[in-house]
Amino acid sequence: MGSSLVHTTRRPEGGPPDAGGRDPLSIPADVKASIRILIVDDERTLRESCASVLQMDGYNVTLIGRGEEALDTVKRRKFDVILVDLYMSQTSGMDILRSALEFNRDTIVVVMTGNPSVTSSIEALRAGAWDYLPKPFSATHLQVLIGRASHAVMVARETRDLKQQLAKQGGQSDKLSLIGISPLFRKAVDLARKVAATDASVFISGESGTGKEVIAQFIHQHSRRTSRGMVAINCAALPEPLLESEMFGHRKGAFTGADRDKPGLLETANGGTLFLDELTEMSMPLQAKLLRVIQDGVVRRVGSETHDAVVDVRYIAATNRDPQDAVNQGILRGDLFYRLRVVPIKLPPLRKRPEDIPLLANHFLTYYWNRHRQMGDRLPRLSDASIAFLRSRPWRGNVRELQNVIEHCAVLAEPDQVIQPNDIPIYEDAAEFPNEGAMAAPVLDEAYHVAKDRVVASFEKEYLSRLIGRAGGNMSKAARLANIDRTTLYRLMDKHNFQRDELSGTPE
Repeated sequence: MGSSLVHTTRRPEGGPPDAGGRDPLSIPADVKASIRILIVDDERTLRESCASVLQMDGYNVTLIGRGEEALDTVKRRKFDVILVDLYMSQTSGMDILRSALEFNRDTIVVVMTGNPSVTSSIEALRAGAWDYLPKPFSATHLQVLIGRASHAVMVARETRDLKQQLAKQGGQSDKLSLIGISPLFRKAVDLARKVAATDASVFISGESGTGKEVIAQFIHQHSRRTSRGMVAINCAALPEPLLESEMFGHRKGAFTGADRDKPGLLETANGGTLFLDELTEMSMPLQAKLLRVIQDGVVRRVGSETHDAVVDVRYIAATNRDPQDAVNQGILRGDLFYRLRVVPIKLPPLRKRPEDIPLLANHFLTYYWNRHRQMGDRLPRLSDASIAFLRSRPWRGNVRELQNVIEHCAVLAEPDQVIQPNDIPIYEDAAEFPNEGAMAAPVLDEAYHVAKDRVVASFEKEYLSRLIGRAGGNMSKAARLANIDRTTLYRLMDKHNFQRDELSGTPE
């Protein structure tokens, strides 16, 4: 394996080359000299070959051949980058990885392995490894990878003071954009907060309107890349040729209308975060091309025969599908999915977090009132009956639908008005009231009792929702309108998880 590492001649800047001989990551020589790199491998030839290449590039390199010594060293000394063999005799690279991150979470750890597998690689990445380097590898591959890691170190240093300032000003800076107290939602936010401090790839799943892009922005804003931008691209919004050009860029003359060289969004996101929304809508050929960039960090523009740029990007992907189902159906590459799903975050739909609806509704009402009204107009407020009505709705469009409904209320409300259920617009759609033909097909495919139970449950939920709105949240009135006793009404509400703790005492 040591013989696989081929030396290259030293360049003036010492960085990984692009097609034009420049250092695309623009790492100054003094920064390289300040970057402390530790190489841990029990194979002497390999570690010395790696050290020779990196020292010629201007890095500050330390070599260790024994795992026990490395464990002791990472406890006493701080390194910016650690290159460690995953499989060594006596002490494993995983032990060194965990120990290094325990004592300095900002350390970038790259694991080397001569026996690469999806399982071992994912395990290392989940434990906090920044990337992995399969053996055998070339000197150029090593230089490119360490160049990307060094760029990440440089960005982290540039933004450290800014992060500290943000922490002082808003330790709870998610209060406005990430509103919610439900256990499922807080679990997702806590996971986002933990992963934000790393460069690990994140895969966010959840129904449309649940706030996937908001979570992605939160992760970026709390990362060490916060001084650089987050570039977002909706993979479902562009046809394949345009999406390829937007992501990877193109060379002059690559296609009709390409009258100049154009960098893509991957290059624009260098040093920052790339948010890939609706990734499952990307074609399989583009997925393969994206996977190569994620693995190597090298971008080739459309129409180019050379490597045009080396990029250091943090990837956050999102989809409103079940991503594992997308893999099983063959519309999402498994290797790309596993590479991006180092940390999966699943956002719950709004119907599973009804306790958050009053918080969100009042927040949106305040926001849109101030946005659409003149300063000094007294804020309207939602009545208890209105809150109860909002909590009873299915919210198929999730937080985005609630946001639009409350903006409608804010636009039409009068100053200091108490907004009642009848003031709240409800947009009925085909999904909410399926016609007979649409209903018949799935029903006739099921056993009689199964189909009957499902149709009855759907009717009961819709009836309750309309009944509560018509009664303005008053349970006595609702029971009279339905010609049932309150006990029966409460039993139906409990059956379908309707909230009634704020309803029972509502006066007529």
